[in-house]
Amino acid sequence: MTGKRSMWISLIMMGVIGTYWQTAFGADGSDGGIIAVRSIGTLWQWVMVRGGNITMVTLSAMSVLMLAFVLYFIAVLRVGQIAPRPLLRELMEKIKAGDMGEARRACEYRPCPLSSVALIAIDYAHNVPDTDAVLLKDVIEGEGSRQAEAIQGQTQFLLDIAVIAPMIGLLGTVFGMLRAFRAVQDIASAKPVLLAEGITLALQTTAFGLMIGIPAMIFYAYFRRLASKQISYLEAAATDVMTALLGKKRHENSEA
Repeated sequence: MTGKRSMWISLIMMGVIGTYWQTAFGADGSDGGIIAVRSIGTLWQWVMVRGGNITMVTLSAMSVLMLAFVLYFIAVLRVGQIAPRPLLRELMEKIKAGDMGEARRACEYRPCPLSSVALIAIDYAHNVPDTDAVLLKDVIEGEGSRQAEAIQGQTQFLLDIAVIAPMIGLLGTVFGMLRAFRAVQDIASAKPVLLAEGITLALQTTAFGLMIGIPAMIFYAYFRRLASKQISYLEAAATDVMTALLGKKRHENSEA
């Protein structure tokens, strides 16, 4: 499926390039190149005029996206969402009582990272009669690592915004300076108003990019530490579940 998709993408790209080449240079050596150059020049002028506005709109969208991520992480990166204490207490009670079915249903009723780790451990302990402590630990650590990556990896989006926003601001600075230079390229018809407008745009986009990038970096550092803290809670809860499972297995073996 991936190979067919790549082939279709390649064919589409070749078609687009062929069409552009025919338009730019002409199929029979005509003046298509002149038309293409004029079109490119018109596009470049449009970018010079609208480029600063586009960067401001892009930065505004990134600021809204950053705020959405912040609100999302505030709601998600909590103990009640990662390793709920009521769920842990219920699991410990069900496991010690030997009611693995109820423990499994409790995990399915309350989906969260802890329930995912506990389900893996419960299934292993149920399906393997002679439960090995080392293998059980490896199973729990494997699922725990996957859940930890899912918890901490999502904070990477804030880092991406913190890095990209100043770069977009710098691009707006370039557009603003180019607009300013265009305003004074002809001394006889120089327009100080357009010069000031271009410089203002350059400074505004730079400042706006930094105003988004700096808070995004601060929030990223905060939520990354918070995610690490929640992961430590998850590890402690997973250890309790593993200890309860091993204790129950030892008790069953001693009775047998």
